Amino acid sequence: MMENEASCLPHTPEEEKRIIDELTRQSEANVKEGNLFYVISNRWFSSWKMYVEQGTGENDKWDSESQHMDLLSSKINRPGPIDNSDIVEKESEGGDLQLRRMLMEELDYVLVSQEVWEKLFNWYKGGPSLPRKMISQGDINKNLMVEVYPLCLKIIDSRDNSQAVIWLSKKASVQELYEKVRTIRGIEQQKACIWDYFNKQKQSLLNASNQTLEQLNLQMDQEVLLEVQVDGNYSSQISMDSTGNELALVTVEPSRSSMTIAGGPTLSNGHSMGYNNNMLQGSTLSGSASTDTDDRPYAYNPMKKGDKGGLAGLQNLGNTCFMNSSLQCLVHTPPLVDYFLQDYSDEINTDNPLGMHGELALAFGELLRKLWSSGRTTIAPRAFKGKLARFAPQFSGYNQHDSQELLAFLLDGLHEDLNRVKNKPYIETKDSDGRPDEEVADECWKNHKARNDSLIVDVCQGQYKSTLVCPSCAKVSITFDPFMYLSVPLPSTVTRSMTVTVLYGDGRGLPMPYTVTLIKDRSVKDLIEALGTACCLKSDESLLLAEIYEHRIYRYLESPSEHLSSIKPDERIVAYRYSKGAGTTRLEIMHRRQEKCALDPLKGQRKLFGTPLVTYLGEDQINGVDIERAVSTSLSPLRRAVKLHSTKENGSTSEAVDEPSNSYNLRSMDNTELEEASSRELSFHLFLALDERGHTCKPLEKFSSLKSGKNIKVFLDWTEKEDESYDASYLENLPEVHKAGNTAKKTRQEAISLFTCLEAFLKEEPLGPSDMWYCPRCKEHRQATKKLDLWMLPEVLVFHLKRFSYSRYSKNKLDSFVTFPIHNLDLSRYVMSKDGKPYIYELYAISNHYGGLGGGHYTAYAKLIDENRWYHFDDSHVSPVSESDIKTSAAYVLFYRRVKSGSNTGEGDASETHMAS
Repeated sequence: MMENEASCLPHTPEEEKRIIDELTRQSEANVKEGNLFYVISNRWFSSWKMYVEQGTGENDKWDSESQHMDLLSSKINRPGPIDNSDIVEKESEGGDLQLRRMLMEELDYVLVSQEVWEKLFNWYKGGPSLPRKMISQGDINKNLMVEVYPLCLKIIDSRDNSQAVIWLSKKASVQELYEKVRTIRGIEQQKACIWDYFNKQKQSLLNASNQTLEQLNLQMDQEVLLEVQVDGNYSSQISMDSTGNELALVTVEPSRSSMTIAGGPTLSNGHSMGYNNNMLQGSTLSGSASTDTDDRPYAYNPMKKGDKGGLAGLQNLGNTCFMNSSLQCLVHTPPLVDYFLQDYSDEINTDNPLGMHGELALAFGELLRKLWSSGRTTIAPRAFKGKLARFAPQFSGYNQHDSQELLAFLLDGLHEDLNRVKNKPYIETKDSDGRPDEEVADECWKNHKARNDSLIVDVCQGQYKSTLVCPSCAKVSITFDPFMYLSVPLPSTVTRSMTVTVLYGDGRGLPMPYTVTLIKDRSVKDLIEALGTACCLKSDESLLLAEIYEHRIYRYLESPSEHLSSIKPDERIVAYRYSKGAGTTRLEIMHRRQEKCALDPLKGQRKLFGTPLVTYLGEDQINGVDIERAVSTSLSPLRRAVKLHSTKENGSTSEAVDEPSNSYNLRSMDNTELEEASSRELSFHLFLALDERGHTCKPLEKFSSLKSGKNIKVFLDWTEKEDESYDASYLENLPEVHKAGNTAKKTRQEAISLFTCLEAFLKEEPLGPSDMWYCPRCKEHRQATKKLDLWMLPEVLVFHLKRFSYSRYSKNKLDSFVTFPIHNLDLSRYVMSKDGKPYIYELYAISNHYGGLGGGHYTAYAKLIDENRWYHFDDSHVSPVSESDIKTSAAYVLFYRRVKSGSNTGEGDASETHMAS
């Protein structure tokens, strides 16, 4: 039992932090379904964290709202009551307090365990309380997640068309839904029935059972219809077919497969319910604004494309544009269309432990068939989204996701569900051992096909050659691996301008900013080399990079391999220039001034200002005089001009002025002064920092003895004397790394070629420190060099343009315009295998992303091959688009199909291209 933890009296910040940290550790060790968590505004929680972490060094870099606070001398006050007002709706439907939509964890809110909430509430009160349960998502890969946004349903009462809003967990049963509706409406248990009323159409009757709302594919904010029994009959003002174009269900003969194409239940008599193909095709009208769903039972029948097939939109079910974009690209991939419109039931693998029991392939197949047979009727992909949540819980919920990540999952999932190999043999991988590449590549591909054989492998998988070279023993390892798509980096030709201020550690010159231009994906080592060239660094000199924050050194950038993405544009970076043999003890000199108090001029706080100086000390035994000498040397370039004498010339008086020199021999104090300093108090007001943050310090005396070989931090308190002698303006107004206002707008002149992206993907580069290779000859992990080459390309080639970059410090999206061929993408020169075949491709689909990280919007462009015409798919809206307009800076994933050898590809809008079948 932690002391005083039952008390509601205020604890010290350290005690509060210790108690909450311990409760958090306990809750993390006991995570299970059903645990209760609470949502807290990140604005309040951040202020609490700053309060309890002051002085610990854990929260050194405060947020932008508090950067004006002095970290040395200001004390952060205890926050007020818990305040969640900024994350809740002002007026919530249904009377229940609800979160604002589209909030992001760690940015807008944080989740804490029930125990942590109770403790914080005990201390601070406030609120409102926002409890949320932890649920289990997924059938195969189970994920535990907190259901921050429960399912919102709108109840339509058929008696008077009145509405009510209720909130339930997606894991709630239909029985719980009935109970809540009956309570709200005051209806007897036997007299109510509830319909799934998605898109204002009766989809199905919800029978009171233990089925969950998620299993029934009920969506956020959708309507359900309440009918109440009156005099033995259900009275309703709403007809079954409210739009007049709902497709009828008819009984058809079962196919030779006992499985329905949607994976839905078959009837007890062995027949399944499905759509009649003739009725499907006859009911489609060009430009119809109606909507259908993909979760009705759908019997398997081989079919052909309907008239104007492939022009149906997909309804957005709540931030599902990422899914709609990827799906439209896939359902317009000709080999997939041909395959899923035919009888593929024999190829469904229900026993593959790596698959989804065939359900994903069935759901995708049904959705594709509906999109190609429903004319322009928009499809609501509820069943497919439900399957996705079951088998890929990372895509569940209502947040925006990445269309490429979904595409990767779909291709892999479809492959496993359609894998023709029922029993995968064990195959031991052999080393290349100097054998011809052709022999090794053929062997690797046969081994791969022995375990992986599906439509996706046939159409979408290629093979690349991977060469690793050990830097120690020169051991070469060659492997041939399959790939489903190529994730190519945006080019190394994209550069970044960075301004860094160089300061002399030995007083040889004034601070000087230098602006250098580097490739964006480079490291600290490259920045130091560029700066060295710019400032004419000598061979016996080095540069030490540091980030300055709130007039102190926040961190040193001492790792040469650290990525430049860790340096944000608004940060201030300096480089300390020093001789390599200057010493081993690093001395940091921070500057302070006494701020005058309006009420009492003799009182006031010491405030940090300017840029810290860094120099090195070489003595074994360091005392106060040594430090004062180093401080004096570092300040010497800042010495103001001193009037020496007056002279008369031609009858006029002139003053000769001795300007400050940048010479290394100049000292602020000569030897005589230093000898005098050794016999009296130090001439500078210096204070020695006693902790890492400098919260406590003591005056530095001349005989203070300090250990060498470690960092020493001192504060120099500036008085009128220092201000008269030195010009501190050189240490102020440090420039940012990159000033946003200086950036010219991006233009198409900055366009990057797809070929440049591919070449950047194929270039030789060293592995990262976290991705070391185990050398079989050295018997150790080595930072080997890696080179990729394309060996065999598939019929359908997908390029993923890596626009999003993530690091520990930043997340970025590159909006660079990438130019790519629509026709005649010739990759023959990049293919290493000597099969003599041309590798020429035509573009047929694009997944686009507009906007920034954590949101934005996805759309798709897709070409109807039969029409030789492009269309824009923006969720439910589908419109024709000119081929000249499909190249934009939003292009994210490119889909190409290989041209049949010997065909005439042509150019421009009128090109007639014959594709390989």
